[in-house]
Amino acid sequence: MVWRNQTFNFDFILLGIFNHSPTHIFLFSLVLGIFTVAFMGNTAMVLLIYLDSQLHTPMYFLLSQLSLMDLMLVSTTVPKMAVSYLSGRKSISVAGCGLQILLYVSLLGAECFLLAVMAYDRYVAVCHPLQYTILMNQKVCVRMTVASWILGSLDGIIVLAAALSFSYCSSLEIHHFFCDVAALFPLSCTDTSAFERLLFICCVVMLIFPVSAIIISYSGVLRAVIRMGSGESRHKAFTTCSSHLSVVGLYYGAAMFMYMRPASIHTPDQDKMVSAFYTIITPMLNPLIYSLRNREVSRGLLKLLRKRKLI
Repeated sequence: MVWRNQTFNFDFILLGIFNHSPTHIFLFSLVLGIFTVAFMGNTAMVLLIYLDSQLHTPMYFLLSQLSLMDLMLVSTTVPKMAVSYLSGRKSISVAGCGLQILLYVSLLGAECFLLAVMAYDRYVAVCHPLQYTILMNQKVCVRMTVASWILGSLDGIIVLAAALSFSYCSSLEIHHFFCDVAALFPLSCTDTSAFERLLFICCVVMLIFPVSAIIISYSGVLRAVIRMGSGESRHKAFTTCSSHLSVVGLYYGAAMFMYMRPASIHTPDQDKMVSAFYTIITPMLNPLIYSLRNREVSRGLLKLLRKRKLI
């Protein structure tokens, strides 16, 4: 085999997820449609929360950050996939691949921690409503959000540094539609077992710890909701929390299935399908879930549209 670890003057080849059969052309068009909905939905959510002063609360600030992360995540993978498919040029430089890994892992990690922060926010709002403005004031909310971004970025830097330390052989075909670090393992000429253990530890930190925090938060929320005497209060608490739980279930379920299974049972086709779910479909569903199940968001959107005379 030809060793190519001395310089970075080579390109990887992204094999992609679609061929040019009629079925795959339809699926590619469907993915572009999902991407459009995800891009527009998350952009609208960020702009709506920024423009509507009534939504300038910790809960909606955190929601705007979630939408921003989803917007960046879906933009990290789909445009490159679409350009490669339409142009037939499937190559990606080492720098481009590294940038995808950095952004992709950083955003996944940041979103994991942010979802835990959102669960804590709901816990304080339901269980300690009189102390909410103290426990979740603007300064605390911003600090927790910044911490989510920083922790996610640190995880991305660690994974990127490890991935760039690999020695790659003559076969540089990545069986994926973007540079997922797990898809690089088969291309390495060196033993990647130590890095696979590092990746597993990162996944434990990114997934298990936030999930544990979410479970603890919602255990307290559930106990508080059961004790509520007012049916209207119970319904309002259930509605706001169920939206977040729906997002948590979709996101963490797919991520755990992808990254916490033994590498020996991974298959390229399976990994591509699961990755497509939480990098393309989940970002589309998040703004729909929150806008359809949240009266304040729906009301704010209608008010903004009327103000702009769009309806």
